[in-house]
Amino acid sequence: MKIFQIALLSILITTASITTPSASAEDCQLSACVDVYTQDGKIIIEGRKGGITAVTPAPAKPTIKAIPKKVAPKKIAPPPVKKAVAPPKPKVTKKAAPKISTPTPQPPVTQSASLNDRLIKALPTAGIAYQPEYEPLVDVPVFMWTDLPTSFMTQVKIVGEIVDVSLRPSFTWSFGDGTFLSTTDVGAPFPDGKIKHTYSNPGTYLITLISTWNGTYTHNAQTRAITGTVKTTSIVTITVVTSPTRFKN
Repeated sequence: MKIFQIALLSILITTASITTPSASAEDCQLSACVDVYTQDGKIIIEGRKGGITAVTPAPAKPTIKAIPKKVAPKKIAPPPVKKAVAPPKPKVTKKAAPKISTPTPQPPVTQSASLNDRLIKALPTAGIAYQPEYEPLVDVPVFMWTDLPTSFMTQVKIVGEIVDVSLRPSFTWSFGDGTFLSTTDVGAPFPDGKIKHTYSNPGTYLITLISTWNGTYTHNAQTRAITGTVKTTSIVTITVVTSPTRFKN
């Protein structure tokens, strides 16, 4: 039998992420700081690495001190005498050369040089399949499954560091008639499937699958929990019918 697989609607829902205390600037100067959390239905990987570098300031320009000019003495008229006497000539003084002060050398200035990066990883969205694929009957089990992988693993390189991210999904099934099922099984077709449901009344129902992703990340041989979760919702319709019964003699 051909397996009919359909995903009519896929809606991305994000849970609120929890803020964790970030590492101090001094810690990130010695080694890289890495944080992994969820935002807008995606996995966010942030890296930060900083160091201290010495910067030598530009030498100051020498300062030239100006020497005040000497003013020549004013001419004084001699007292009246019988004989006119010429006034003495003023002495001419040579201008002294300006003094140049040598600047004092300044110590080097230290400033921090940091490296920041941010990566975004999207998670796969679930598709829903069921069997029998066409108008299953009332009081007959319907097998359901999803095509999501049982785990999502990725390795990224950020600010020169290797980070391993690992997530696993859990599932909540709503069969549309008021019944629910929570499981970590992805399900399978007949006869191996463990996710099945029997409808008591004919009608059209909405099968809703909520996939919740949780996981950890590993950096420098230390494993930490990823802050927050990612939830995706998939919906498909199913029409259940009755089978007419005929009695023959």
